[in-house]
Amino acid sequence: QTPGDIEIQNGNIYQFTVENIYGDSISLSEYKGKKLLIVNTASKCGLTPQYAQLEELYEEFKDENFEILAFPANNFMKQEPGSNEQIAQFCKSTYGLTFPVMSKISVKGKDQHPMYAFLNQKKYNNYSDNTVKWNFQKYLINEQGELEKVVSPKTLPNDPEIVEWIKKG
Repeated sequence: QTPGDIEIQNGNIYQFTVENIYGDSISLSEYKGKKLLIVNTASKCGLTPQYAQLEELYEEFKDENFEILAFPANNFMKQEPGSNEQIAQFCKSTYGLTFPVMSKISVKGKDQHPMYAFLNQKKYNNYSDNTVKWNFQKYLINEQGELEKVVSPKTLPNDPEIVEWIKKG
């Protein structure tokens, strides 16, 4: 899907269907009532070790209505060149990831995935206009599917800013 293929509604992220790394369709409405951390990832980036902290965060909070959704993307210095199969193998063997990793997408540019158009434009997300600055930028989505915070790629997943957001009722 490209932005031209679908009409993006404003409000919440539940309108989108994505593919997981194995090619299965996932409606984001399946995550209603959960807090989501959406992150664009890459296997060959200086920030790639954040996968380890993401997994720790997931292990700690997965039973508390919290989910992490990773979206591999090759938008920054071609740091995610692999196929979905290679990415899945890397994530499992190197980091033992148990949270959902999605199919590789584009997070910026003319082929930007519509979900990222939603995350980056205030007219859709009712929060802020922003751009994906680098791999491992984090989007914090509340239980109603609304964007609540955009967190810098350099901010570690276990940063108090993120942990406190997950914990707050």
